[in-house]
Amino acid sequence: MATTEAERPAVDIGSLNALHWAGIAAALVSAAVHLLLGVRMVPSPMGISFVLAGLGFVGGVGLLAIGYRRRTVYAVGIAFTLVQIVLWYVVNFSGGTKSFPADIGTLGAVDKLAQVVLIAVLVALLRR
Repeated sequence: MATTEAERPAVDIGSLNALHWAGIAAALVSAAVHLLLGVRMVPSPMGISFVLAGLGFVGGVGLLAIGYRRRTVYAVGIAFTLVQIVLWYVVNFSGGTKSFPADIGTLGAVDKLAQVVLIAVLVALLRR
C-alpha cells in the first residue's frame, strides 16, 4: 500500500524558536556521545544500551521536528534524560572505584553538560 503525501508527517521547523534549537543541539550532542561510545562497545549489553539511548535522543529530535505532541515529548524527554544522568552516576560512581567528580572524563563531562542544558530547556518549554 502506497503512502500518500497527506499521510506522511511533515517537518515543521518554522515553529521552532531559539530555545528549541538549543535543546536540539544539546540532544544531538548527547546522542553523538552515546552512539560513539555504544558503537565502540557493541555487542556488549552496555554497548547496545548506549546505542539505544543515542537513538532515543535522535528520536526525540525527530518527533519535535514533525510537531508530534510537543508537550508530551518535552515531559518524556525530561524523564528520559534524568534517567540517563542517574544511570550514569550509578554505573560509574556508586561502586566506589571512581571518585566523583575527578574521574568524569571529557566525554562524560560533555554529555552531562549537554543533558543538564537539555533538561533546563525542556522544563522551560514545558512551562510555557
